[in-house]
Amino acid sequence: MTQDQDPRSLATPDRQLLMDRSVPGRRGVRLPDLDVPAEPLPDASLLRDDLPLPELSQPEVVRYFTRLSQLNYSIDTQFYPLGSCTMKYNPKINDQVASLPGMANLHPLAPPEAAQGALKLMHRLQTYLCEASGMSAASLATLAGAQGELAGVLMIRAYHRSRDDAARRVMLIPDSAHGTNPASAAMAGFEVVSIPSDSRGNMDLAALRKAAGPGLAGLMLTLPSTLGLFETSILEVCEAVHHAGGLVYGDGANMNALLGQAKFGDLGFDVIHINLHKTFSTPHGGGGPGAGPVCAGPRLAPFLPAPVVEEDASTSSGSYRLATPPQSIGKVGAFHGNFGVLVRAYAYIRSLGGEGLRAVSEDAVLNANYLQARLRDDYDLACERLCMHEVVLSANRQKKQGVKGLDIAKRLLDYGFHAPTMYFPLIVDEALMIEPTETESKETLDAFADAMLSIAKEAEETPDVVRNAPHTTSVSRLDEARAARQPDLRWRPRPLG
Repeated sequence: MTQDQDPRSLATPDRQLLMDRSVPGRRGVRLPDLDVPAEPLPDASLLRDDLPLPELSQPEVVRYFTRLSQLNYSIDTQFYPLGSCTMKYNPKINDQVASLPGMANLHPLAPPEAAQGALKLMHRLQTYLCEASGMSAASLATLAGAQGELAGVLMIRAYHRSRDDAARRVMLIPDSAHGTNPASAAMAGFEVVSIPSDSRGNMDLAALRKAAGPGLAGLMLTLPSTLGLFETSILEVCEAVHHAGGLVYGDGANMNALLGQAKFGDLGFDVIHINLHKTFSTPHGGGGPGAGPVCAGPRLAPFLPAPVVEEDASTSSGSYRLATPPQSIGKVGAFHGNFGVLVRAYAYIRSLGGEGLRAVSEDAVLNANYLQARLRDDYDLACERLCMHEVVLSANRQKKQGVKGLDIAKRLLDYGFHAPTMYFPLIVDEALMIEPTETESKETLDAFADAMLSIAKEAEETPDVVRNAPHTTSVSRLDEARAARQPDLRWRPRPLG
């Protein structure tokens, strides 16, 4: 196939749509004779004379969908270098535990006496997350990281209102933050003020102190940041916010870099959320499932969303119950959280233990810095310093050759790799955010680095090859704007005749 040939024009069996393969009269399955009384058909206005469905034999249907499944890119088949999304491999045993009948089939409205095992698991998980984060109390009710953010800032709002201090309306957010941070703050009714980063990728302390006035409600801070960096002035940052009467919220989406190394509570944070579907073993992507438990320090623990699980010490054997914190912001969703995700996280923590969790962060940071060392001579670094769980590169050097970050991402597809996160964080021009995670081997990292280095060489010597990529995928480069504005979400039959 030549580079200018549209792959969709190749009418091979593997590329034909299911309807295109249809042959009248073919059947994939034979239904048994009707063994119940026939019911009358609905009103004629609801009926159609014909229904254009594909007619194929069973082998054709099986091969078609098997082939489609083989075209899917998944963590079980290849490396996902998506920065900030933590697309890591998760042990299958955690899925198996979550699928046990006693876990999967338990009704969320079962009375506490019939769900003691589940409540005990949730109580233990609350304890483990508090220990890992250095916080006092936790709620597992929030169903995603973004909802955990919203719950956190609602707790900050409730705290100030409980002190008749509702005039505190300003929420400070670094310019490198996740996009959901300012959205959550705005949804909670706060005025969002952006704080710039300095040349080292840290928050500009002078700008922070200047903005921390009497109207300050709090600060939302991702640690490590989306630049893949640890905030080296974090103690001074939290002190400045507290001195002005504000509270500090921590976005714990990147906590896989901190396990066993540092605790949010010890650093001065008042409330955080943790993405269980990233750090603690639930497949990430595809819209879910997710969970974003909220952990709080002493000042904000009474405001946690309901329910939380408490141990009833009044009984001799010990039992567990669902409770509402005294000044709770209320429920943020139905039932008690995404239980299947909670089970996976519990199994992950119990199987690894303290030493294993510490090794997670050590390996995640080591892998990211290894890629940084291999690629720094051929790509620009967002910041010239050691990174944490991810490395942010810039394709500015390649852009001078007419090759953009998007072109590099598309060319990676020809090498068999998923593209990294592109153009984020927004403060880095032509950003390529790469997170190797703790689960990838050195051989995988070397193969990816070799591909990136090869593309950098192509950008210098044969830039058209990169600009016109991909060349070997089933579908050539799409019109990005049209794909976003006019998505083709369903099959439509071709007009007859």
